[in-house]
Amino acid sequence: MGVGHVPDPHTDSTGPTPTPPPKGRGSHEPERTCILTRGAGAREALIRLALSPDGEILPDVRAKAPGRGAWIGVDRAALEEAQRKGKLKAALSRAFKTGDTRIPDDLGERIETALRQAVLDRLGLEARSGTLLTGGEKIEAACRKGEVHLLLHAADAGADGNGKLDQAWRVGGGEAQGLVIPAERPTLSLALGRQNVVHIALIDRGAAARVGQALDRWRAFIGTKPGLSAASAGAPDGAPEPSTAVD
Repeated sequence: MGVGHVPDPHTDSTGPTPTPPPKGRGSHEPERTCILTRGAGAREALIRLALSPDGEILPDVRAKAPGRGAWIGVDRAALEEAQRKGKLKAALSRAFKTGDTRIPDDLGERIETALRQAVLDRLGLEARSGTLLTGGEKIEAACRKGEVHLLLHAADAGADGNGKLDQAWRVGGGEAQGLVIPAERPTLSLALGRQNVVHIALIDRGAAARVGQALDRWRAFIGTKPGLSAASAGAPDGAPEPSTAVD
């Protein structure tokens, strides 16, 4: 089911397998347990749900909301099926130790929107930090020089343009092909504050890992195969402190 999916140890389902987030040297990935499958997975690969003061369940994809949280490791289709059957309600009641919770009907859509925004925000941050390139000619030159750690294409990019840059990336020692983002040019242009963004190249290893990780989680939740992973993009310097606590 993709990044964010944690296999059920008893009845594992088919689908894309999550790509573990990159590890720093000597690090140990904090793990959380999916309340639906009871499988453990890396904290960065799962999705946190928070309980609002008035008892509503809300997505907390950045894991920043205060208080106790519950973690899910399934894609949108599996989440919505569990919601229809009442399994999500039961799991949340156990996790939060209260039956007084309200699950919005559009929880899956809210999570997808939040994951999408997290990716766009991350790309915007990397653009302002100077860790990415746009423009076909600049990207092609950087690919051939071996300077590109992650190559991205807009959902509405042409096959010819994608193929040309993919070939240049391979020449420079990159992956077989770039990753298609489930967002079109106007959306990417707005996120980066640039005109006509069709292709994006991450030229910093840590930036490539951060973007790749966020993309994997978003694409997996909506049921898209992960493609290039954060691990293949490279590990950034530093890593989260070890932890296995559930919060």
